[in-house]
Amino acid sequence: MDFDQLVTFLHVARLRSFSRAGQKVFRSQSAVSAQIRQLEQEYGDKLLDRAGKDVRLTPAGRVLFAYAERLLSLRDESRLAVADQGAAPRGTLVIGANEATCLYVLPDVFAEYCRLYPSVQISIYRNFSYKIIEKLEEGSIDVGIVTLPIKSPSLRVHSIFRDQLMLMVDLHNPLARLKVVSVSDIAKQPLLVPKTGYTRQLMDKLFRPYGSQLQVRMELPSVGMIKSFVAAGLGVSLISSSFARDEVLAGRVKLIPLQDVELWRELGLAYRRDRTHTRPTTTFIATVRQLSAAAK
Repeated sequence: MDFDQLVTFLHVARLRSFSRAGQKVFRSQSAVSAQIRQLEQEYGDKLLDRAGKDVRLTPAGRVLFAYAERLLSLRDESRLAVADQGAAPRGTLVIGANEATCLYVLPDVFAEYCRLYPSVQISIYRNFSYKIIEKLEEGSIDVGIVTLPIKSPSLRVHSIFRDQLMLMVDLHNPLARLKVVSVSDIAKQPLLVPKTGYTRQLMDKLFRPYGSQLQVRMELPSVGMIKSFVAAGLGVSLISSSFARDEVLAGRVKLIPLQDVELWRELGLAYRRDRTHTRPTTTFIATVRQLSAAAK
């Protein structure tokens, strides 16, 4: 078997015609038939059924069709990867991350990467971690920044960022005078909680024992809204400390550690183990890991 035979096989299957496939690959109909026979001999099964002028895939042919597409895709990837080695990275890099990560973690990373590799265009796929993992497994995005832990045997993951979750209050809240705050004291406050996501899962678990007295004032769709409403005195919330850095420096909110419990949010850089990555992807992975190591 060679790639030419696979190309011919795919054209015959898609066009359902030996003669039209021959026109595509610049071969005679007899030469196309010979290539298909060679494939059938190699695989030991019939790949195509002919009924008059119509050609259809057999069950074995349908199996090979999927593999042939993947093999040719890998060939093209490998050619691109090899060609990229001798040139500055260029092209498009597709990165998956949730909104908060894009806003509060990645700007410095992107600034450094774009400084080093100005010819690469970055495209952001913004979604929850589980959706990003699905896209990575499908191969439709290059790399993802996801909340750890994750379980996916097809992905390689590097921990790159760790951030403590703390209580966020406005400066007039009585809790703002405390150096540490107990979970029971937080449970007496009106809570502003994210609608979904990792922090919401942690909050649900943390406050479950206080369900009868809990006041959930608002469920909000974004970190930005939670920060603004806490600063306005509408309630308190838990937040990754780096997400509220600007508000703390501006004197709009205060962050307070939790007493007797530490909650952390850890981010990982994830990408396919079995994929031949382009130069934009490999250089982005290297840049993120270098910045992460320097920050530790």
